Amino acid sequence: MINSQLQVLEQAVAALQQGCRVTLATVTQTWGSSPRPPGAMLAVADDGRFFGSVSGGCIEDDLLSRLVDAPPAAPEVVSYGGSSEESERYGLPCGGTLQLVLEPMGANPGHWLRVLAILQQRRCTGRILDITSGNAELCSVSFDEEARFDGEQLMLLLGPVWRLLIIGAGEPSKYLADMAQALGYEVLICDPRPAYARGWSVEHARLLPGMPDDVVSEIEPDERTAIVALTHDPRLDDMALLEALQSPAFYVGALGSVRTNANRRQRLAEHFGFDEQQLRRLHGPVGLDIGSKTPAEIAVAIVAELVGLRHGKSLSAASA
Repeated sequence: MINSQLQVLEQAVAALQQGCRVTLATVTQTWGSSPRPPGAMLAVADDGRFFGSVSGGCIEDDLLSRLVDAPPAAPEVVSYGGSSEESERYGLPCGGTLQLVLEPMGANPGHWLRVLAILQQRRCTGRILDITSGNAELCSVSFDEEARFDGEQLMLLLGPVWRLLIIGAGEPSKYLADMAQALGYEVLICDPRPAYARGWSVEHARLLPGMPDDVVSEIEPDERTAIVALTHDPRLDDMALLEALQSPAFYVGALGSVRTNANRRQRLAEHFGFDEQQLRRLHGPVGLDIGSKTPAEIAVAIVAELVGLRHGKSLSAASA
């Protein structure tokens, strides 16, 4: 799945280096329902290859025919779905409208190499594109900065791929890994139990060797990292939480009932000195309170909470 900014830009730069003309299409604004958010990218090479998505398939065919046959020489703004006829033609949901900036990437390949270097180091940067001149510059931004476009300048946050580290390779983890990947997460798995590690089979979810606390420390969690402990074994889950709750990870969760997690918080406070502010960061019981019981339902509750938190929603945690 090639949807993250890093993946799209890596493929686009590789195509540039192979001598292709490449156009980058970036979603700048949406109205109504839209399949992809501002900042979503699609890179189209003049040999017909494309990387990423700006609509989940609604307008890609039109963009491909447009950008392969006649790639733009300068940045330009295009819109899809401005009328009910267009929405029906392109399959945009509920009358949604997409605005995009189309930008030729070949004018300054060194600029894109600098962007790649930043993303590969799991840092974020702002990128300001002047539509009239085509000039672009990088600037400092925070992780929660949003895209802005005033018709003349596009300011876009470019940041590292969202990551999910799952402690435990059991059945709930398999469902969670699949769902998280569909949402664009890079999924990492840690389970030092040989039987569980041998049985792990989710494609593209990387199994990391080592004990949970060491693995959490090694991946250096940041504001785009979520950590979920699902072994149901406090000897393993608590090891991960010891490191995770002291990290900048935007989400830290642990499987278990209300009572189990109350006991866990008490252990973390009494034996390891965690204060109330640190313990409030723990989502336990993990996920939203949707009455989940089965492994698949538990995974749904967790991904729903991740989606809600990323969109700034006030959520009710699970109670099971």
